[in-house]
Amino acid sequence: MACPLPGLPAQLRMAPAYRAEDLQNRQPPLEPKQAAVLVLFYPHDGQIAFPLTRRTETVESHKGQISLPGGAREGDESLQATALRETCEELEACPDTLEVLGRLSPLYIPPSGFLINPFVAYSPARPSFEPDPREVAELIETPLSLLLDPATVKWEEWTLRGTAVEVPFFDVYGHKVWGATAMVLSELVMMLQEATA
Repeated sequence: MACPLPGLPAQLRMAPAYRAEDLQNRQPPLEPKQAAVLVLFYPHDGQIAFPLTRRTETVESHKGQISLPGGAREGDESLQATALRETCEELEACPDTLEVLGRLSPLYIPPSGFLINPFVAYSPARPSFEPDPREVAELIETPLSLLLDPATVKWEEWTLRGTAVEVPFFDVYGHKVWGATAMVLSELVMMLQEATA
């Protein structure tokens, strides 16, 4: 995590073309809404894994989508505190067992107006996850090796807002990880690839 971050070029590898143009050409507002997410690594079945979640159909936004644990900043808490709090609330993986390793590049999401701040942490043992049923429909324990496998990246034509677009996604056990979550993970993948090259 001490290496320079790949930033937007790495994030854009997993962005649909229309979103890539938007992100390259649009500056976030001076004071965007702030959110934070956490990539939490831990040992599981002889590998390093991290949790993704399938959101319920009753949450306010991104119903049914695959996401990293996280959410909006509350009050004047630090963004790192936001990522840890949200992970604790959603999955019962709480800060006293986690070591924060660093952060990835912020990512502005024009449709929602949020600036997402990703953090990376490590737990020396698999947390005893207890997903909050109000927010999490499914816990998806994802091996890091799967994310690093180029065959996991796929493309499909989707109709978004009435327009046919080519959308890249990570195929994680049949779940389509796309959008902001895929863009955050894309930077992590590039960073790990560069570190081991």
